[in-house]
Amino acid sequence: MSEATALRTPLVESQIQAAAARPPGDEPSWLAQARSENLAAFTAGGLPDTRIEAWKYTALRALGQRRIGPVDVDAALRATVDSTGFVLPGVDGPRLVFVDGVFRADLSTAQDVAGLQVMPLSRALREQPESLRFALSRHYRERADAFAQLNAALGFDGVVVRVAPGAKLSSPLHMVFAGGTQAEAGSHLRVVVDVGAEAAVDVVEHHVAVGEASHLATLVTDIAVHDDARLGWLIVQDAGVAATLVRRTRAQLGARASATVHALELGGALVRHDLACDLAGQGAHLETRGVFVIGRRQHVDTQLSIRHGGRDTTSDALWRGVADGRARGVFRGAIVVAEGADGSDAALSNKNLLLSADAEIDTKPELEIYADEVKAAHGATIGQLDERALFYLRSRGIGLAQARSLLTLAFCRVALADISDERLREHLGELLDKRLPRMADA
Repeated sequence: MSEATALRTPLVESQIQAAAARPPGDEPSWLAQARSENLAAFTAGGLPDTRIEAWKYTALRALGQRRIGPVDVDAALRATVDSTGFVLPGVDGPRLVFVDGVFRADLSTAQDVAGLQVMPLSRALREQPESLRFALSRHYRERADAFAQLNAALGFDGVVVRVAPGAKLSSPLHMVFAGGTQAEAGSHLRVVVDVGAEAAVDVVEHHVAVGEASHLATLVTDIAVHDDARLGWLIVQDAGVAATLVRRTRAQLGARASATVHALELGGALVRHDLACDLAGQGAHLETRGVFVIGRRQHVDTQLSIRHGGRDTTSDALWRGVADGRARGVFRGAIVVAEGADGSDAALSNKNLLLSADAEIDTKPELEIYADEVKAAHGATIGQLDERALFYLRSRGIGLAQARSLLTLAFCRVALADISDERLREHLGELLDKRLPRMADA
């Protein structure tokens, strides 16, 4: 058997068939060519394996043996969904809802907001396709980018967000990606965000379960934050227990631009997020805060990459992880200070807790510096709860189970502490508390 034949797993074959079965759409020639090139690359390379460094701790053998078909669009449009299930306190701006990758206008709220243009990608491609050419015509060539290739080949909808220069938006934009109504179906969405110079906007990326069916979802997001603009990005990932969710987010910051990313990872069976931020402009600033809480046999993999490309750029990354049961967490934090990025200041901290003897967390901080007058620090830990802190709480009459819960929750909440909206911050803290294991007194 040749290597090329060996790579043709049931998943790869089913995605090739899904691409062939889709009727040709009325789309620009450059987009059709990009789809063809990416499908060819995916077909040739197949899924990445653990010999590829970026996928060293995330095995895809079981996923490769599944046959994932296309989503039934009509069924997704008819699916009964309780919209109260994805309401978040303080998030009351425009909302776009996708159910198994299909846009649901009946569940969305698209009120006009001065300075903001937001629409489904399918509509933007009909009305202004050339404005999306740069984002959607990319050819992913590496085998490690297999899911981005698949998304580029099969993604036909998503969200386009444009914030006008100087616009200051007071209400967060809410993007809801709901899945789980169709078994063994694959959905592939694209998000394109452009924040104009001196503008400010907050966006919530919200993944929720509306069914328990096993399914595959991919999401590729491209973000541009122009000079002197500000972006707040909150990810609430609470996908279904049988979901496979693979995301790729790329953000580029202009001069004196700032971005703050908060990520809360709770759901899913197999979850992967590649988050890359390029501080391209002088004085750009990035803060990232993230936490995962997983149990059972969940697998969550976060790949954080920060590149300092401009002078006097700053970044501060703080990530926490908690694993229980037979769960496995993976975190890679890579910081690169490029040549010419003198005066950069970068910090990365990753701390993790193991609550079970069978749980596993792999963490890998990386730091590369090619510039002068740089200030940089990184560190990572994996351990258990502090026995001295437990003793202190128990000496004041708090039971062992409650003491463990309090310390674990406090450990996680650090990643959410600087969310400005108190109602939203408390709500996310409650979600964390519900996912933490209920510990019994010994």
